[in-house]
Amino acid sequence: MTAVLFDLDGTLVDSEPNYFEAGRRTLARHGVTDFDWERHTDFIGIGTRETLAVLRAQYAIAAPLEELLASKNGHYLDLARAGTRAFPGMRRFVERLHAEGVPMAVASGSSRTAIGAVLAGTGLAGYFPVLVSAEEVPRGKPEPDVFLEAARRLGADPADCVVVEDAPPGAAAAHAAGMRCVAVPYVPATADDPAFLRAGLLFPAGQDAFDPAAAYAYVTGRGDTGSPA
Repeated sequence: MTAVLFDLDGTLVDSEPNYFEAGRRTLARHGVTDFDWERHTDFIGIGTRETLAVLRAQYAIAAPLEELLASKNGHYLDLARAGTRAFPGMRRFVERLHAEGVPMAVASGSSRTAIGAVLAGTGLAGYFPVLVSAEEVPRGKPEPDVFLEAARRLGADPADCVVVEDAPPGAAAAHAAGMRCVAVPYVPATADDPAFLRAGLLFPAGQDAFDPAAAYAYVTGRGDTGSPA
């Protein structure tokens, strides 16, 4: 049976503004004042640890990586609990898959604490029996580890899994795992990235163009049977 593995940030929920602000606050504490939204978008789809490792080296920050990670996660959780929006089309998609008994998991570069907080705050937690954080696997995206672990926990063959992703590293990870991919670019300008062009279903304009019925038909191979629940 087909299983669906969802990325979280930028795919299920619009959490990127919170991640940007958490990163900005963390870097500002260490004297970095030029970290802007454009630079943040360079790291969409890449795990928090990997992102901070690059930025720590770029800005020659003396603080240990673990300290930066704890700081950013703390800021992010404060922001996430105050408000994170689930994309309406994705919510309908998830609800329909759940109603049809399709196994689902969240596989994310975020910490497990952050994943749990966001899903609880958006009311999506009950739909996902399996959560996998990049903290729990040896390598983050674009390596396939997080998706392969999610499939293992669901008891699904990777060839029977479909990944839903918003960023090129995540789409590349899906391909490396031998899984199909539904691509919904968070940054539409990245829609022509080779990783997205290899996706089985691509919504080039991103969430504004996401069609839950078309995604359902692609994932299940059943064709559209009406509007998503």
